[in-house]
Amino acid sequence: MPPALYTDLTATLRPLLTELHQTPDIFQTWDTHLELVAAGGLVVVKSKRAKGLVDSLFWGRAPRSSENKQLPEATAFAAIDRFLGLGAHLALSDALPEGAVLDEAFPHCAVKFSYRKKGAPKAQSLSMIFIGFNDEADAIAYAERAEGKLPLVMTRPLMADRLHEWR
Repeated sequence: MPPALYTDLTATLRPLLTELHQTPDIFQTWDTHLELVAAGGLVVVKSKRAKGLVDSLFWGRAPRSSENKQLPEATAFAAIDRFLGLGAHLALSDALPEGAVLDEAFPHCAVKFSYRKKGAPKAQSLSMIFIGFNDEADAIAYAERAEGKLPLVMTRPLMADRLHEWR
């Protein structure tokens, strides 16, 4: 069975995060935690707005470094935007089995994002772990190599307890 591709979901997530970065006033509330591992480096975006107060932290770690450094907001969001702009994405259906690691040659991003826009009837929530690829062929080849080793999503929508598409 071929893996489920998530290019459509990441294509809708990308402009939402751009809106959050550029025009946060259109959101009533949000709680976002993004962790991107790419090219051996790490970028983390944590931002929350509740009861009118915004608390944000943007930091990263350079490849082969153990020192975390604060990043400018624009730099952190640009890294996430580049990842979401890749040609294809797969997703994990569950936590990795003990001892399993994701191939560092392929960027991956944990996304936990809930928000409510002003005037919207209810909040939306997403919790996923994406793996990015240049194109669909790369994604399918990766899935074939990882078969039985990684819990990749095979059917959509993913609606597990911890990891889920929009709900």
